Amino acid sequence: MARAAVIGEPLRIFGYGLAGALLCPASGKPEALRGWRALPADVAVVVLTPQAADWLAAELPSRPDVMPVVLPQASDWSPS
Repeated sequence: MARAAVIGEPLRIFGYGLAGALLCPASGKPEALRGWRALPADVAVVVLTPQAADWLAAELPSRPDVMPVVLPQASDWSPS
């Protein structure tokens, strides 16, 4: 069975652990790269914070079997 992972700033990603996602907290580019490169083979989807997507932009093509999904900027979201 495929799994989902989440890479990004700790305060933005910890809630995804409640749903069973593999968490890769990253406060900077080196941590994000380590998380990306250490993803298990059964990870099919990676949710990225906008900052993590910037940090990993050059790395994403290295895993064409993993679908990246970028969260919206916090400022772009507003409750109805």
